[in-house]
This record gives sequence, structure tokens and C-alpha cells, in this order.
Amino acid sequence: MDYASAPFWIAVLQIVWIDILLSGDNAVVIAMACRSLPERQRRIGILLGAGTAVVLRIAFALVVSTLLGVPFLRILGGVLLLWIAVKLVTGEDEEAHDLDPSQTLWRAVRTIAIADAVMSLDNVVAIAAASKGHPELFVIGLLLSIPLIVTGASLITALIQRFPAVIWAGAGLLGWIAGEMIVTDPLIASRVAAFPTLAHYGAAAAGAILVVLLGTVLARRRTHGAAAAGTAG
Repeated sequence: MDYASAPFWIAVLQIVWIDILLSGDNAVVIAMACRSLPERQRRIGILLGAGTAVVLRIAFALVVSTLLGVPFLRILGGVLLLWIAVKLVTGEDEEAHDLDPSQTLWRAVRTIAIADAVMSLDNVVAIAAASKGHPELFVIGLLLSIPLIVTGASLITALIQRFPAVIWAGAGLLGWIAGEMIVTDPLIASRVAAFPTLAHYGAAAAGAILVVLLGTVLARRRTHGAAAAGTAG
């Protein structure tokens, strides 16, 4: 392919645009995982998280067709994403005040990597299709998208700092994505083929509601536990 030709750059822009549209969920995860870090480490965490998202998408692009067709894989991924969403909304990692900053940073990056690995299965499908069999287009488009993902995560982090309720909206979004992932597993999709739209939105809504309910219950339990410990102390 001629790298100086107009079709090449048009294709790159198409891939970047697709990636922007599909990177909102990744930006939410990155922002939520990094929200409790000190400001300097927050920037590092966002950069590492965005880079992790892109690297994982490139890796999954090589085997995505096979992975997406494996029964139970989407179900497993959806359940894992539900767990991550609840963990993020309850601020479990924020309890680790005795950890040194580097440990806290790498825990955030680890959480981002796990969530990105789950969500990248879906995201790479559209991007791989847009690359039209040219792997260099896929890689270039994703690399160019890094600053865009970083910007999105930074904006969401700023919103979280100013409006903590945004955390719940982000958790609900991850629950929605998890529900969509579970219902599109080949094992389940074949059983709801008669009413695909209802099943799709029903499962997505159920995932969002489940995350918010579990997060509320666990957050209240933590609050009561902390209050009881304070009284006992």
C-alpha cells in the first residue's frame, strides 16, 4: 500500500474515528481505576492504561475471530467485567493506604489491563474490519488513538473529582457492557434468537442494575464496618 496516497490516509482516519467511538468504555475504566492516585501518578496511570488498551487490541486482532466464536468465553468475560465494575465503584483499591505509591499505581494498571482485555474482544472487530486486511493500518490507527483515549480518560477523571456521582454512572456503563457481552455469547444468542432486541437490551439493563445494586450494598456494608471499627477503637 502506498503510504503517501490519499486512500491510505483516509483509511487511517476511518480507523481512528472508529476507535474514538469505541474507546469510551476504556476511558471510563482508566479514569475510575486511577481516580484515587496522586495527581502525578494519575497521569502516569492514564498513559499506561491507554497504552495497555492499544497493545491488547493489537494482540487480540490476531485471534479475535476465533475467540469471539468460543462458547462461554463471552459469558466468562461478562462476569469478570461485572466483578471489575463492582470493585471499582466500591473503591476497594482505595483501602490500600499502607501500600507504597508504586504498588498502588501498578494495582490500578492491573485493573485496567484486565478490563481492557475483556472489552477489547468486541472493539477490535470493527477496527480489524476497517483495516481491510492491512495490519499496518490497524497498528497505525490504534497508535494515533492513544492521545485521544488519554484525553477522554483525563476528562472523565476530572469529572469524577468534581462530581463523585459520575463513578456510579461509569459502573453502570460497565455493567451494561457486561450484560451485552453475556447475551451475545454463542451459547445464549442461539436461545434468544427469536427476540434478539429484547434480550440484548434486557441483559444490558440487568447488568447495569446489578452493578449499581451490588455496589450500593457493599459500599454501605463497608461504611457500617468502618463506623463499627471506629466506635470499638
